[in-house]
Amino acid sequence: MASQEFIDLLRRLSEAFGPSGFEDEVRDLVIKELGPYVDELMVDRWGNVIGVKYGRRRDLKAMVAAHIDEIGLLIDNIDKNGFLRFRAIGGWNEVTLVGQRVIIRTVDGRKIRGVIGSRPPHVTPPGKEREAPELKDLFIDIGASSDEEVRKLGIRVGSVAVLDRDFEVLNGGIVTGKAFDDRVGVAVMLWTARQLRSSEVTVYFVATVQEEVGLRGAQVAADRVYPDFAIALDTTIAADVPGVNEREFVTRIGKGPAIKVMDGGRGNVFIAHPTLTNFLVSIADELKIPYQLEVLIGGTTDALGIAFRRDGIPATTISIPTRYVHSPVELLSIEDALNAARLLTEALSRADEKLIQSLREKTIKAGSV
Repeated sequence: MASQEFIDLLRRLSEAFGPSGFEDEVRDLVIKELGPYVDELMVDRWGNVIGVKYGRRRDLKAMVAAHIDEIGLLIDNIDKNGFLRFRAIGGWNEVTLVGQRVIIRTVDGRKIRGVIGSRPPHVTPPGKEREAPELKDLFIDIGASSDEEVRKLGIRVGSVAVLDRDFEVLNGGIVTGKAFDDRVGVAVMLWTARQLRSSEVTVYFVATVQEEVGLRGAQVAADRVYPDFAIALDTTIAADVPGVNEREFVTRIGKGPAIKVMDGGRGNVFIAHPTLTNFLVSIADELKIPYQLEVLIGGTTDALGIAFRRDGIPATTISIPTRYVHSPVELLSIEDALNAARLLTEALSRADEKLIQSLREKTIKAGSV
């Protein structure tokens, strides 16, 4: 029953419309789901949802962050024949876009469907037929015949779109759909808020915005909450597929959530706070929660956006292994997600003054007045 309830929650989140900067539909879902399980609930100026669950100590603060935005498309030109040109919101691989259906939100909030087209191979210069198209060569076709017709439908420059894809359950508790990055992290956070009965620390559950375009919401929320430590929830790469060397898998689906060790690249490396890594590993070992240690070269999470705000906030990430991230057919194990929620719930239940003191700054030598 719990598994099916979690699947239903993830389905609603996955199928919701919410590219970076336009997260309203997902935010409304989060408010509805989180509200009954927190003592305070608010939305900040940029749209982060912050729910506060009081612990026995209000001066000890933990922050949990999961981003509600997904990668999307933003219309930047409507040509005279009614075709829509677009720019990427977040990181797309053009190969995954060709031939996809999309949903575009109109000025008044309606949904218009279309398809992503490109130059047909039959009229492509010889030798170029099998080359991957560039984003600038793709367009959205909504069946309109003029720019005037498009505008009458309520689509304009600045309108946004996401891929049109239903959530599906595959074999053995494996699910596929769009926007698991990071709707599965949001689902884990909401599930944890339900399961957390008591804690010494006061927990701030934060559904963040605009992660895919620079970890923006997490930075704003971290400055506001200023927690003693933070745990981000996100997907990570599971490259456990044919043609990939085992060392490059990063993680495998079905082998448990991943505890972050390091991620990033190209001069933007994030190393998770070792004390938090050891804290999570010790809990997982004691309770026999399956887990993996994650070293990801390329990509990062809200933990980086939180960690170096103010005078520093110890942070780490619990990741859910996911195949085909940033595609319309992301795939993961429900059991991995539920184990992530179990690990997070136990961590929040066990976090205490001793842990937080070990994370705080230490004065080695004080000057005299």
